[in-house]
Amino acid sequence: MTTIYHPPYPFTPLLLSSDGEVLIGLHFMHSGEKKIVEQGCNLPILKDVTRWLDVYFSGKKPDFTPEYRIDNATPFRREVLDILLTIPYGETITYGEIAAQIAKNHNVDKMSAQAVGGAVGWNPIGIIVPCHRVLGVGKKLTGYGGGIPNQIGLLKIEGIEFA
Repeated sequence: MTTIYHPPYPFTPLLLSSDGEVLIGLHFMHSGEKKIVEQGCNLPILKDVTRWLDVYFSGKKPDFTPEYRIDNATPFRREVLDILLTIPYGETITYGEIAAQIAKNHNVDKMSAQAVGGAVGWNPIGIIVPCHRVLGVGKKLTGYGGGIPNQIGLLKIEGIEFA
């Protein structure tokens, strides 16, 4: 089941997806994107996600996390997403720092920051799994699956400075 969440201007709408029990997808919709939207707002999980988003977009750090599940993640993607979950509200990390952490975890000299970028971009649970907090070298915005304007807005909500 899916529903659309309308965050405050200037953010684009968010598509929320559930299997009926847990959240399985949360992403910004792009201009012109058409999705079949079922009446899913009655689901308790989608009500929880909406409440979480309402708190977040009001400029506050939510004090709960809606139940979600990430399907079909490779071990590498899972490792990257697990690192994303450790980034505190209002803080950032770079793709290179994530790559260095993974390299260290696997006792190898180097890991590709580009591969990390691919895994970050694959994230099916945006905002809650905070891929918007990953920046390029020098805190530069290098690309965001939900669109750079949305990333800028999310970073501003959290009081994060960027280049």
